[in-house]
Amino acid sequence: MQTLLDVILPVFLVIGFGYVSVWRKLFPVAGIDGVMGFTQNFAIPCLLFQAIAKLDLDSSFDPALLSSFYAGASICFFTGMFGARALFKRDWEDCVAIGFCCLFSNSVLLGLPITERAYGADAMTGNFAIVALHSPFCYGLGITVMEVTRNRGQSATVMARAVVRAMFRNALVLAIGLGFIVNLSGLGIPTVVDDALSLIARAALPAALFALGGVLVQYRPEGDSRVVVMICGIALLLHPALVWLFGTVQNLPTDGFRSGVLTAAMAPGFNAYIFANMYGRAKRVAASSVLMATGISVLTIWVWLILLETV
Repeated sequence: MQTLLDVILPVFLVIGFGYVSVWRKLFPVAGIDGVMGFTQNFAIPCLLFQAIAKLDLDSSFDPALLSSFYAGASICFFTGMFGARALFKRDWEDCVAIGFCCLFSNSVLLGLPITERAYGADAMTGNFAIVALHSPFCYGLGITVMEVTRNRGQSATVMARAVVRAMFRNALVLAIGLGFIVNLSGLGIPTVVDDALSLIARAALPAALFALGGVLVQYRPEGDSRVVVMICGIALLLHPALVWLFGTVQNLPTDGFRSGVLTAAMAPGFNAYIFANMYGRAKRVAASSVLMATGISVLTIWVWLILLETV
């Protein structure tokens, strides 16, 4: 119970403040859109750029951690995609969007603050390694499968162009790429620039959590409830269970193990809706899944944190 009070509830209270503020019309929807735009296009990219630029790449990018997390994520993507087809007879394009909901954990808005509160800032190295590859991997997989599905019969060049165009319009992907360039080149960030980045980065997570709450007001739990339940089960239970299994088999160190399981246990990120909206497929299901899974994850994350105490 203390874990729930000390670690999880403060994060979800900030989300709740954003939700209530917009619901009770104390904060305008246009304002929430502005805050979300600031966090996703500026503040969080600054946070990720700074973190990747300063990471010790040799020690941070543990192959066992990354393979455990992304093997689990891939299995969840295809489980959701083929499950939507076999169980609910959805169109293949809808199935890809549903699979993406099962793939894209909310690694930044929920994963980072909850890990920090649970284990401290020094335990987040594994989180940053996962986040560094998260958007490129998830969008790369989702966009590639969607474009192959939509452009059956088209040339490989057309599909590759569509994938690259979508990838490099993403601010998070660009920030991560720039962070790697600075890190690998050995160039230092000037102190005055680093201080400015730190000021913006400190606003990233609380502002993003508040904005996430405001955004969720705009979506109602609509769509096929059975599909939503499947997505919640895969995202909140199957993914962390797979990371736990793969991490155990590979003797993953404790910090990396906790980061991997806890990040996998997060609800689908808002990017799941962005992906569905980008292709105009399964939008109501995606929005409902983000809303319902975020609420349910208050309890499921608590359970995973309790289980992780035994590690």
